[in-house]
This record gives sequence, structure tokens and C-alpha cells, in this order.
Amino acid sequence: MTLDRRIGAVPVALLAGGLATRLYPISRDTPKAMVEVAGRPFVDHQLELLRRNGIRRVVVCLGYRGEQVEGYLGDGSSRGMELRYSYDGPRLLGTGGALRRAAPLLGDPFWVLYGDSYTEINFRSVLDAFLASDAPALMTIFRNVNRWDRSNVLFRDGRLLRYDKSSHDPQMAHIDYGVALLRQEVLDRIPAEQPFDVADLYRALVEENRMIGYEVTHRFYEIGSLDGLAETRAHFERQQA
Repeated sequence: MTLDRRIGAVPVALLAGGLATRLYPISRDTPKAMVEVAGRPFVDHQLELLRRNGIRRVVVCLGYRGEQVEGYLGDGSSRGMELRYSYDGPRLLGTGGALRRAAPLLGDPFWVLYGDSYTEINFRSVLDAFLASDAPALMTIFRNVNRWDRSNVLFRDGRLLRYDKSSHDPQMAHIDYGVALLRQEVLDRIPAEQPFDVADLYRALVEENRMIGYEVTHRFYEIGSLDGLAETRAHFERQQA
């Protein structure tokens, strides 16, 4: 299959369906994507970042109170984007299960972004690196050295050697940055309509040497925790000052 090299043709799966339990009580009635950051819902900042990088198609994967997100964003036309929605259904499917359910709406390849992360990178450069390889998956990584969260990636001599979020290896100095590129073929490994963590897919692909790493140098911001939310708000407020 010939891959479309136009960045605007490669859709993003934005994983925004979690319960956001670490943000309670803020998340009691509000999905994470709608949490206020510098006067606007966090998802606004994410979509603006994507649009600045030439991305035009986004599939928002929703679960908890997802109707609030869709009601706010609409079809994306006012932003010059195409927004579509995929819902978990009666039970939350986790990040991997949500991707499998959204597969008919996604292209080949497609981006994966966490719905609680703000990742200021050059998406075009990342896509070019992926298209230049024959790997079915790419993970962006950042040299974290346990600074902002526990490092979970062993990256050496330009290669991903290990990825594990559950058990720590002191040799790990990098962290999953929160932006990935996948080919559709890898979604066949995720059980349909079953809860599944995309981290388990990534771990297996790294073990099989089928996922490449792309090191970025600009730190990430996240709203997955109250501390992270406060830091992210401060970041945007500094930009607006």
C-alpha cells in the first residue's frame, strides 16, 4: 500500500475517554477534555496545536461524559478541521480497546495522542521519520530521567529496547511522550470490544523490534493529575502574559 505523505491526510486518534479519577473532584461532573486550562477547555489547546502542525482530521475517542465533549466541539468545521467521534459503549474499553473500536474511522497510518497531554513537537518531522522506515509503529520518547514521571523506556543507540509502565528498570531514562504513529495492521492484536491498555500493545511491539523510537527534546505537559494540571495552567498563563 502506498502511504499518503500529506500530513493533513493522516488522522489523529485522541484518547479522551477515561474517568480522570486523579482529578477528582474536578472530574466529578466534567470529562478530562473539558477541564479548564487558561480560560478554555483543555481540548481546545490540543486541537489548536494539531492544526498549527497541519493536521486536519481527528477522531475523538470518548467514554465518560463524552457527550459533553462532542456537544462542545461539533463537527470541527469552525476550526477548519474534521472531527469525528467514537464511543466506548456500555463499558469503558481502555486506551487500546478504544482504538480498536475507532479503527473504521481511522486511516493507515494514524496518530495516537493521549487526551491529557500537551506535546509541542514538529509532527511533520515525526511523520517523515515514520514513513522512511518499514516499521508498523513509532513511539515518541523524551529523556525524562524520572523528572516529571517515572521513566518507562530503555532507549539506546537509537533503538527502543524495552517499554514497561508496570515495572521499573533503573536503566530506563526515557518516557513515552504521548504521541505515536500506528499502521492499521497492529490493531488486529487488540481484542474487539474488550478492555485493553494500549501500553500492552506498545510493550509487545517493542519486544518484537517492530516499534521505532523518535526522541523529542521539548518537555510535555499533562493534566492527568492535580499537580500536572496546575503546572499546565501555569505554562499557558506564562504564554499569555
